[in-house]
Amino acid sequence: MVNKVMLIGRLGKDPEVRYTPDGTMVTNFNLATDEQRKDKNGEKIQRTEWHKIVTWGKLAEICGNYLVKGKLVFVEGRIQTRSWEDKDGIKRYTTEIIASNMQMLDSKGQNKTGDSSFDADAASINDGNAPLDDVPF
Repeated sequence: MVNKVMLIGRLGKDPEVRYTPDGTMVTNFNLATDEQRKDKNGEKIQRTEWHKIVTWGKLAEICGNYLVKGKLVFVEGRIQTRSWEDKDGIKRYTTEIIASNMQMLDSKGQNKTGDSSFDADAASINDGNAPLDDVPF
């Protein structure tokens, strides 16, 4: 069976960085993808889909340091749905993309600290669990 997602989109806001009790870094961010088509009258319709992205460890560190709102990125990972009970005892669900690979697609630019020495054109980050050359086409 296969559970694989590949997305290209823009960050809706800067990533949120946090740490697990054992010190593992986790970064969360929302990624917007757009779909454009024409309706039966020839009018252009644009639909935006938002995806919750979760990164762990070294990949989370890179995302936390270099990704900013509006940045164009390629994300590869798997879909995961979690459930929990809220404070009122109602069961809630969320679906996330657990990223295993991320590549910055914007031209060379600045990171959060204003350092432009990081070459985003050449940046491809893999969490070590997925091969970099695993392209299905």
